[in-house]
Amino acid sequence: QVQLVESGGGLVQPGGSLRLSCAASGSISNINLMGWYRQAPGKQRELVAAITNSDSTNYADSVKGRFTISRDNAKNTVHLQMNSLKPEDTAVYYCNALTVVVATRVRYWGQGTQVTVSS
Repeated sequence: QVQLVESGGGLVQPGGSLRLSCAASGSISNINLMGWYRQAPGKQRELVAAITNSDSTNYADSVKGRFTISRDNAKNTVHLQMNSLKPEDTAVYYCNALTVVVATRVRYWGQGTQVTVSS
């Protein structure tokens, strides 16, 4: 089992910045990949950014050049630095961890944190 706790959401004006954090606990040695997803009202949940154990990263086209995902292995934490925020970035952001044990893949989710970009 893996537990994920997000923090750092809030209200910010367009052009502003926020930093989300996700602290993992439990069976963290089984985590292969961590990422951030978001879900806006009336829309499907979508991948925002992901980072592997080898620090390879992947971003949605809509956030490339504005968002940066990073990890602090000492604190078992993943961060999402969000700059130049736009109203369309408004969503609930969810932390995600993928574990692989033998051939079994399991995804874990955090509770979500609201990000609102508005003037």
